[in-house]
Amino acid sequence: MKKKRREIQIFSLSFLDCICCGFGAIILLFVLSKFAEPMIIEEVKEDLEAKIVRLEEELVEIRGETAILNRDLTAKKEQLSEEKIRLARLQGDLSKIKGQYAASKDTAQVQNIIEGQLARAMQELTEEMRRLLEQQPRKIESSIGGIPVDSEYIIFIIDTSGSMQRNAWPLVQRKLSETLNVYPKVKGIQIMNDMGEYMFSQYRGKWIPDTPARRRAIISRLSSWQAFSNSSPVEGITAAIQTFYATDKKISLYVFGDEFSGARIQPVIDTVDRINQRAKDGSRRVRIHAVGFPVVMEKTGMRGNTGERFATLMRILCHRNGGTFVGLNSTRP
Repeated sequence: MKKKRREIQIFSLSFLDCICCGFGAIILLFVLSKFAEPMIIEEVKEDLEAKIVRLEEELVEIRGETAILNRDLTAKKEQLSEEKIRLARLQGDLSKIKGQYAASKDTAQVQNIIEGQLARAMQELTEEMRRLLEQQPRKIESSIGGIPVDSEYIIFIIDTSGSMQRNAWPLVQRKLSETLNVYPKVKGIQIMNDMGEYMFSQYRGKWIPDTPARRRAIISRLSSWQAFSNSSPVEGITAAIQTFYATDKKISLYVFGDEFSGARIQPVIDTVDRINQRAKDGSRRVRIHAVGFPVVMEKTGMRGNTGERFATLMRILCHRNGGTFVGLNSTRP
């Protein structure tokens, strides 16, 4: 006899219990999540508010810095505008000065050319021309203040001793400038001290070209030139004549000094007579002029007043060598 199969019930009580438990768990999770959400939102809100406060503070600080930078920028712009105006004014002044300089330079160049031509013409006069000129009603002089200025080359022998540097140097600079002005144009210049040391070593044994720029350089260099000196012009005079003496050149030698510290005067005179030989007409090829500065006015040592000894020596040398001695009565320029 067959057993009757048991029918299966899909929606039984156990199944419903499981379903209810599942729904209950879901509802519980939902309730729990909804309960925690306000707390999370509150925390997030507080963090955002704190960030907003920080950002606002940073914004205020940035605005303050921006205001300061804007003020600095405005001041710089105003300063730049003023500098542009000043630059434009200076450029105008520069253009004006350039125009004046160009005009004066042209005038000076023309004057230098004319004076140079006149000087060369005077230097190149032949004996016959001189004789004819002497017969004219108006005599043309070849000297200024009694000093002949017909030389083509000039040499300065300058005492650089301490006494000269301390007491007469501004006057030395002035007298050198005045002497150069007497010769508007020559073929060569040389500057040595009383020991025979050259002012410009690159021109040792050579003539310095005569240009306006070189004359300015000589005056400028003299203001700070400090070479060793033994307070005697003898070495400088003999070195200059022995180096630059030439039968085809007319040379003037100017000695600026205040004392002669040598032992004897006569040997110096004899030496200069021997090395500065006479030309056919009896004149010396190197004229010797001298300017005495009244610095040493008292007896110094066993050799007496070296200032008077300098004046005595140079008077004789100038007289024997076709030059002029000038004794100054003050050291003030």
